[in-house]
Amino acid sequence: MQCIRRQPKRTASQENILLEQSRRVAALNGIRLGLKDDKDLKFLLKGSQLLKVKSSSWRKERFYKLQEDCKTIWQESKKVLRSPESQIFSIEDIRDVRSGHKTEGMEKYAKDVPEYRCFSIIFKDQRKNLDLIASSEDDANHWIAGLGKIIAHSNSMNQKQKLQHWIHTCLRKADKNKDNKMSLKELKDFLKEVNIEVDDYHAKKIFQHCDKSKTEALEDDEIEEFYKILTERKEIDSIFQMYSDPEGFMSCQNLVRFLYEMQQEEDAVVAAPALIQRYEPNERAKRGNAMTKDGFLMYLLSDEGNIFNPSHRKVYQDMTQPLSHYLVSSSHNTYLMEDQITGPSSTEAYIRALTKGCRCVELDCWDGPNSEPVIYHGYTLTSKILFSDVIKAIKNYAFKTSPYPVIISLENHCSVDQQKVMAQHMTTILQDMLLVAPVDGNKSQFPSPEQLKGKILVKGKKLSRQEDPINGNNNLEAEDVSDEDEAAEIEDESVKTKVEQKGKSDTLKLAKELSDTVVYCKSVHFEGFDDPNHPRAFYEMSSFSESKALKLAQESGTSFIHHNIRHLSRIYPAGWRTDSSNYSPVDLWNVGCQIVALNFQTAGTEMDVYQGRFQDNGFSGYVLKPEFLRDEQTKFNPKSITEGTWGTKKKLLLKIISGQQLPKVNKSKNSIVDPKVTIEIHGVQQDNNKKQTKVIENNGFNPNWNEEFTFDIEMPALALVRFVVEDFDMSTKNDFIGQYTLPFTSLKQGYRHIHLLTKNGDPYSSSTLFVYVNIQDCD
Repeated sequence: MQCIRRQPKRTASQENILLEQSRRVAALNGIRLGLKDDKDLKFLLKGSQLLKVKSSSWRKERFYKLQEDCKTIWQESKKVLRSPESQIFSIEDIRDVRSGHKTEGMEKYAKDVPEYRCFSIIFKDQRKNLDLIASSEDDANHWIAGLGKIIAHSNSMNQKQKLQHWIHTCLRKADKNKDNKMSLKELKDFLKEVNIEVDDYHAKKIFQHCDKSKTEALEDDEIEEFYKILTERKEIDSIFQMYSDPEGFMSCQNLVRFLYEMQQEEDAVVAAPALIQRYEPNERAKRGNAMTKDGFLMYLLSDEGNIFNPSHRKVYQDMTQPLSHYLVSSSHNTYLMEDQITGPSSTEAYIRALTKGCRCVELDCWDGPNSEPVIYHGYTLTSKILFSDVIKAIKNYAFKTSPYPVIISLENHCSVDQQKVMAQHMTTILQDMLLVAPVDGNKSQFPSPEQLKGKILVKGKKLSRQEDPINGNNNLEAEDVSDEDEAAEIEDESVKTKVEQKGKSDTLKLAKELSDTVVYCKSVHFEGFDDPNHPRAFYEMSSFSESKALKLAQESGTSFIHHNIRHLSRIYPAGWRTDSSNYSPVDLWNVGCQIVALNFQTAGTEMDVYQGRFQDNGFSGYVLKPEFLRDEQTKFNPKSITEGTWGTKKKLLLKIISGQQLPKVNKSKNSIVDPKVTIEIHGVQQDNNKKQTKVIENNGFNPNWNEEFTFDIEMPALALVRFVVEDFDMSTKNDFIGQYTLPFTSLKQGYRHIHLLTKNGDPYSSSTLFVYVNIQDCD
C-alpha cells in the first residue's frame, strides 16, 4: 500500500470494484444489525432527495444517504468551505424520528404539505430538529421505518457486538485506498482514531506479530489477529483464571462460587445457569453448563454485570403512600431551551423534560394576542409559545416514560378573560387526564402516586372563599388572590426596570374557572411552620427560592422535615441564575423537599446528580423518601446527625481498574486523551467527599489505573456516588469525557462495569469503566 499525497484518478473498473466492496461492507454491517436484505435499509443505503425545511421562506432540496457503516447519515451541503465531518451525523445522536407535523417547525412551515410526506429527526443534544419532506409517502415511510429499525437494533446489540462494529468501522476508515489491507502507517492512523497513542517501536512490534505472510500489509485473518490483540482484557482474564479449569472453562459450580464470593449475589445458585444460557456464545460450553472467557466478558458487560442494581430499573418501591412522601422529578421554567433572558421558548423543551422522567413542569402564563394566552419568561426577551400548544405537548408525552402523575405548576399573570381560556384549553385538551375532583373522597391527606396514575394535577392559586378545594365551592366568579411573581426576582437591570414600570401589585384577580382546576396543589405564601393547634390544610403548598429553602434547612432542619411529611414544597433557582445554572438539590432532598426544580436544559454536576437520583425506582420520576423523613415522630436533622434509627453506617471500598473506548474530546486525529477518574460522594455534609486516580497519558482506548479508595458513609440512604472521567490538561481546565451517578443504595458489589454517559445524560455506545466494589458495615 503506497503512501503518496495525491491518489491517481481511478479507472471505471477500479471504481466498480470499490463500489462492490462498499456494498459488501454495507451488507455485512446490515447482517451485524440483524437487518439482512431489509428493504428499508437498502433504500437508505441508496439515499434519496429530501426537502429540508428551516422557515417559511427556506425550503431546499438536499440528498441524504446512509453510509456503508450503517451508523452515519451523509447530507449534501451547498455551504462553501464546509468540512466533510459537518456533513455527517451519527444515528447514535438521534433521540426520536417523528412522522407528520410533530415539531414546531413542521407545524409552522409545512402545513401545506400532506402529513404522510413529512417527518422530523430529533437529536439527543441541543442541536436543532431536522425537519424533512419526502417526495412521496413511500419514501417517507422508508426513512421513518429504516431509521427506527437501525436505532432499535443498535440499542439491542450487546457490548461485544457494538465494539466489533465500531472497530471494523474505524479499520475501514483507516484503509485510505480501500484495498482491504493495512499498512504500518494505516495501523498507526487507526490507533489514533480509536484514541490510543503507541510509539513507533510498539506499533511495529504489533504489526510484525500479525503480519504472518510477511507482505508488509495486514489482511483478512491478520487483521482479525490484530483485532484480538487490541480487544484483549487481561484484567478480566486474570479473574476468569481464578475460577476456571486448565481447558478454559468455568463450571457452573465455579460460577456460583464467583457470584457468591465476589459479586455478593444471594441467589447465585439460581442465577448461574441462567447467565450461562444467556451470555455463553460457545455451544459446547453451553451444553456442558459451563462458561468460556468470552461468555464471562459478555456477562460482565451486560445489565447483570452493571454497577447499577438491575432490579431498581423497574418500580420496586411502595407507591401507595401519600404524594408528599416522595421526591418528585421537577423542572424549572420548563419552556426554556437556553438562558433565562434572551433564549428561545419551545414545546420541544417540555417533550425533552417529560421523556427524561420529569413529573412537574412549569408554565409562566401571560396575556397573548387574539385572546390566546402565551408562555414565556416575563419581562425578558425570551420567545413566546402558545399555552394551548404546550398543553397539547404535555397531553401527548406526559405518560410515555412513566405512568405516574404529572403536576402542571402554573405561574399565572393573565387577565380574567384569558385565565378562562387557559381553563378551557386544559379541560378540552386534557379531558379525562385532568384531575378535577378528589380521589375516592380522600379529604385528609394526599392520594398516592398509584391512585393518581395517568392523571395531570394543576398547582396554582385557589379562590379563598371557595371554602376549600376538597369540600366544595360557592358561586364566586372572580376575586383577588395573593400574586406570586418569580420572574420579577431575576437579577437583571432591564428586568428590574420593566418590573418597576409595571408597578408590581401584591394581588391578582383569579377566575373561578381556573381556580376550579386546582384540587390538591393550592399555592400559598409560606407564613412559617405549622402551629400544632392550628395546622394548615394538607393541600396548601409553598414555593421557596433556593436561598430561602437552604436557610430553613440550615436553621430549622427537623421542622422542615416535619412540614414536608404532610405538605409539598417546591424549590426554584435563585434570581441571579440568569444563565440557567443549577444549584445542588441534595441538601433540600435531605430535609424531605419533594419538588426541587432544576433547569433541565443545563448540563453539569447538579443535573447529573439529579438524574442519578431519579434513575432509581424504574425511572418513574417518583422516589420514596427514607423512613426517617416520613416518620411523624422523627428527630432527624441532617445538619447535626445524632444517634438514631437512620440506618447502619457503611465503609465503601472502590477499586478503579480500567477504562474502555473512552471517546475523543478533541476530534483532531492527533489528539489523544489523558484520562483520570474522580469519585465523588454527594449526601449529608459528613459524607461529601472527592478522591481521584492518577492520570494515564495518551490512552483513551484501554487505560489501566488499578487504584483503591475507601469512603466512610454516615447516611447511606441519602448518599449518591458519582464517577467522572476527564481529559487532564496541565495548562487549562480539564475536559469532561463522561460520568455516571447512582444512589449508594443502588450499588452492586463485586466486579462491575460502569456505562458512561455524555454531558447531556445520554449513554455512550461502548465507553465503560471497570471497577471493583465492596461494602462493609462500620464497626
